[in-house]
Amino acid sequence: MTDLPPLNSLRAFDAAGRRLSFRSAADELGVTQGAVAQQVRQLEAHLGVVLFERVPKGLAFTSVGRSFHNRIAGVFSDLRAATAELKPEPNKVLISVTPTFAAKWLIPNLPDFTAAHPDIDLRIMATERISSFHSDGIDLAVRQGSPPFGASLNVMLLFRQSLIAVAAPTFGDKGDTPLDPASLAKQPKIHDAHDQWPNYLAHLGNQDQSPRHLRLSQTSLAVDAAIAGQGVALVSRFLVAQDLKVGRLVEVGPAWEAGGNDFYVLMPRTAKNNETVVTVMTWLTERSADVSCLS
Repeated sequence: MTDLPPLNSLRAFDAAGRRLSFRSAADELGVTQGAVAQQVRQLEAHLGVVLFERVPKGLAFTSVGRSFHNRIAGVFSDLRAATAELKPEPNKVLISVTPTFAAKWLIPNLPDFTAAHPDIDLRIMATERISSFHSDGIDLAVRQGSPPFGASLNVMLLFRQSLIAVAAPTFGDKGDTPLDPASLAKQPKIHDAHDQWPNYLAHLGNQDQSPRHLRLSQTSLAVDAAIAGQGVALVSRFLVAQDLKVGRLVEVGPAWEAGGNDFYVLMPRTAKNNETVVTVMTWLTERSADVSCLS
């Protein structure tokens, strides 16, 4: 056992290697950035090798560091899995979604879920990164894309990708909507990370002639900017169904069925006998069908 590096140093190295940042690793571990850096230096001294190169924007693996991290990450993943098996939480379901899906659809629909299933502890992991069913311990995931997603997964469609142009009710001259394609092409545009405006306008037979553009990293921010009157946003209809219903937004352009980039809920086939996980997946598909009929 004396040949093994200190466990805290290995934990710091594992976190820093996954995030390639001492600061982010410190946030994950609940310690200071300096503490993580010190633990990694101690590990390097113990092993007699350099594991990271310090670069201006964070960290970069050395060749030996990358190889060592691959082994260490697998060990910690096995430890987490073994611990989870010893401490089962039968009524807990962890679902991975994007921040936009969480903010604009899942959370607004949670009262319905809670009323129908008060005994289920539904936990939400909202992140832009692709979470792992194995290493992150998630039970369900909502993904945007096209099947197949993997032979080990059960996949159910939630929403077709139907993009609409939306803006605040007071947008444009006298607030007249919808706009004809030529007029829409001239309006200020709000872009998200998907940046579908060029394709949407081409579908309408136009090119962009916007006097200004606002570019944001998430669709939820684009929706909020549209509500604030900053221009026209292009978003999936189901994400703004409630905003349209209560009058925070209006449609200013026709719908476009983009195709090939729909929303699905994924569940490992190994979870088919987990009644709680199956219940949540069933609720997601049924609730999405209800909302689709109303939108």
